[in-house]
Amino acid sequence: MWQVAVCGPGECTPQEAEAARDVGRLLAERGAVVLCGGYGGVMAAAAAGAREAGGVVVGVLSGRDRAGASPDLTVALPTGLGEARNALIVRAADAVVVVGGSWGTLSELALAQRGGTPVVTLGGWRVVDAEGRPVPGPVAATGPADAVRLALRMTGPLI
Repeated sequence: MWQVAVCGPGECTPQEAEAARDVGRLLAERGAVVLCGGYGGVMAAAAAGAREAGGVVVGVLSGRDRAGASPDLTVALPTGLGEARNALIVRAADAVVVVGGSWGTLSELALAQRGGTPVVTLGGWRVVDAEGRPVPGPVAATGPADAVRLALRMTGPLI
C-alpha cells in the first residue's frame, strides 16, 4: 500500500481544486492512501476525490481537535502541532504531490525534499537556484494523471 500526500493551499483556485480532486481520485483508484492536512482548499478537494473513488484519506490536522476538518476524511488525526504537523504529513508519505502553492505548501515541499521524500509539483511553486535554474528534486507534472503516474513511479518498491 502506498501513502501519498497531496499538499496545497487551504484557499485555492477552482482549477487547483479540480486538479486536486482528480489527483485524490486517481490515487484512490490505484489503491493509494491519501494523506493531507485535512482542512479546506486543495486538502478538501483531494479528500473528496479519494472518497468518491472509495479510497482512504487521512487528515493530519494542525489543531487539537477535529473542528474544521473536511467531512471527506476517513481518519482525522488532531495533533495540536500547528504548522509543525507538515513534517508529519511528508514523513508519513512515500511521495508528495504539491498542487498550487502557499507558504505552508512550500514548507511541505522543502521538508519532503530535505527528508528524501519524492515530490511532484502541479502548478504552484517553482524552486530555482541563484542563477534561475530549477533546483534538482521536485518533478513538474503536466496534469493530474501525470502527477499520479510520477508519484507512484517515484515511490519505489514497497516492502
